[in-house]
Amino acid sequence: MTSYLCTLAGVSRSGYYNYFSAKSECLRSKRNDNDLEVKDIILKAFNFKKHKKGARQIKMVLKSQYGVVYNLKRIRRLMKKYDIVCPYRKANPYRRMVKATKEHKVLPNVLNRNFKQNTPGKVLLTDITYLFYKNKSKKAYLSTIKDASTNEIMAYNVSDSLTLDIVIDTITNLKKSKSVKFHPEAFIHSDQGSHYTSPKFQKLVKECGFGQSMSRRGNCWDNAPQESFFGHFKDEVNIKQCQTLEDLKNEIDQYMIYYNNYRYQWNLKRMTPVEYRNHLIDSTQYF
Repeated sequence: MTSYLCTLAGVSRSGYYNYFSAKSECLRSKRNDNDLEVKDIILKAFNFKKHKKGARQIKMVLKSQYGVVYNLKRIRRLMKKYDIVCPYRKANPYRRMVKATKEHKVLPNVLNRNFKQNTPGKVLLTDITYLFYKNKSKKAYLSTIKDASTNEIMAYNVSDSLTLDIVIDTITNLKKSKSVKFHPEAFIHSDQGSHYTSPKFQKLVKECGFGQSMSRRGNCWDNAPQESFFGHFKDEVNIKQCQTLEDLKNEIDQYMIYYNNYRYQWNLKRMTPVEYRNHLIDSTQYF
């Protein structure tokens, strides 16, 4: 009977008896004890700084923070054994849409980091950033358009949704602006995000009389001034305490007024963005 069952299970008769031998059971017990010790170390790395990690991140944290070196195979085996599951990024629905339709179009980098052209209303930088409020329990998004020459925020839009409307409404708000006269060669510069490669967005930009430029793939330096603004914004605005989306919008409205009109900047000859824009208009005839 034992031989028959071993044949069905695909194991040898000797292997079966060896598995249940006292020596093998002792080895398995020691291995399990060792695995439990290693599991505790892996969990320390897994929860390091209260951010859950995958196997590769765990390997790097173990080496840099605890001086422990394990290979990835061992880490993955123990994560699977003890059901240590790392977070995974959800697929971006807009990227899926891009792949499905293949209508999205990437455009050349016309700007080529020539940000400061001393020409108001010409180089318009745009991007989207995440905003966490209500003690980080709620998330919203901020889309802005910044004049690269003056640092002025010319238009912005706050939304709790990352649909295409967030950038469409930002362009619409830009066209409604009466305080700025646009240069005949004005263009919008962005990254290669699916919002900006969208046919609908590109059509609207063209209808508004703007050109369009895009950063190289994965190169944040090609839109550095816009990234810099988001950094200062998050340092200076207390958005975590906002309880509702309306509170958040009011806080942002107040900051934008302050930033454009009252926040003096050293690299703008110690003027505010609006003052510097008027200074450039008075000193040059660019259209």
